[in-house]
Amino acid sequence: MASSVVKETLGTLNKDSYVNLLSKLIGESRYVQNNPPELIPQEDRVVKHVLDALLPLSTKTGGGPLVINHITYFTGRGNLIVEYPGTEPGKILSFVGMHMDVVTANPNEWEFDPFSLSIDGEKLCGRGTTDCLGHVALVTELMRKLGETKLKLKSTVIAVFIASEENSAITGVGVDALVKDGLLNKLKGGPLYWIDTADKQPCIGTGGMIPWKLHVTGKLFHSGLPHKAINPLELAMEALKVIQTRFYKDFPPHPKEQVYGFETPSTMKPTQWSYPGGGINQIPGECTVSGDVRLTPFYNVTDVMKRLQEYVDDINENIEKLDTRGPVSKYVLPDENIRGRHVLSLRYLTLGRDDFRILPLRWQRHKIKFGRLKCIFYLSIYKFISNLFSVLNKSLAAVISRLQMTMLYRSYTFGILVMLSYISPLFVFCYDT
Repeated sequence: MASSVVKETLGTLNKDSYVNLLSKLIGESRYVQNNPPELIPQEDRVVKHVLDALLPLSTKTGGGPLVINHITYFTGRGNLIVEYPGTEPGKILSFVGMHMDVVTANPNEWEFDPFSLSIDGEKLCGRGTTDCLGHVALVTELMRKLGETKLKLKSTVIAVFIASEENSAITGVGVDALVKDGLLNKLKGGPLYWIDTADKQPCIGTGGMIPWKLHVTGKLFHSGLPHKAINPLELAMEALKVIQTRFYKDFPPHPKEQVYGFETPSTMKPTQWSYPGGGINQIPGECTVSGDVRLTPFYNVTDVMKRLQEYVDDINENIEKLDTRGPVSKYVLPDENIRGRHVLSLRYLTLGRDDFRILPLRWQRHKIKFGRLKCIFYLSIYKFISNLFSVLNKSLAAVISRLQMTMLYRSYTFGILVMLSYISPLFVFCYDT
């Protein structure tokens, strides 16, 4: 079927239907905030609305061609795979990554209610409109349109709505479990679009993410006698200052980041702080600082992780040389043979390979750019991407060696069809083969 016929048949996004669905989804955002252990999302609250839209057009009800599979590993935390069958076995086009959880929002810090959709002219406001409930609504509308029009496509179109993207503290819930169970294996037969970006153009790659935790051990004591304590809070602050200083010296902004349109260079920073609790007049015995490294692909991930560990080992070995805070601040108690200590934990959420591919610079005329979002993890991305390159256009398979890059295409919230026509060679492939 010619792409022009496909576009004419599908038409444009039904604004009223989209906004109505999005309003329902944003209404659930309070219950899908993801920040364990305090806030554990119940993604099935979002699944219910997607099912309400698609089940009437499914094989389960006999009302249409959509094949729907609701997969749940934890009660109330489901994933949803929706398939629109094509005519040729093995031909696949997939949209993955529309996640049904959101980051937290404090209503007291917002100018409007974050947990209900508000409309300001052409602007849609609410927690999750761009990350990622807006994408959930958008792809739901696309699958509904396919189910209604019953287009004859050679390629099977699959949408994978996932749980638990915003926080990885609880594993085995979302895309990691789907991959482990082989439920996404068939997606390797064609291009995979990861639909999760809050930017205004397709994004062909992002900086990788390395979450880290620095557990600091001191000595608990009454704050009235600080000379008998090792204050882990002070120790953590001073150590982190050294670690960040050394990181930015070893991994400064790279010249190619401007060439490829990265908005930020590689960064290493804290984002969370925790301690066991206690009275305000008590110096705690330990604390944990957590954060992430966002690494552009012009540095090697293994090298970064090795360097971070070296920084910490060196600090522990020479802890007496760290700056202290005040006349009684110290990190060693010789009489008690106690030394403060740091333990670093690292997890790499991107891929451990050095041979990913990126598109030639000439494609930047289409305003496709690199982003600064975290990479998608737990997927066997390389097979997806090598297949994508091999079937799209051999000229796209130019290799820039040793780049740590996930090459999943991402769409803008307000129009997958716009994106596909925007990148004209892709449009023909996706809908005309």
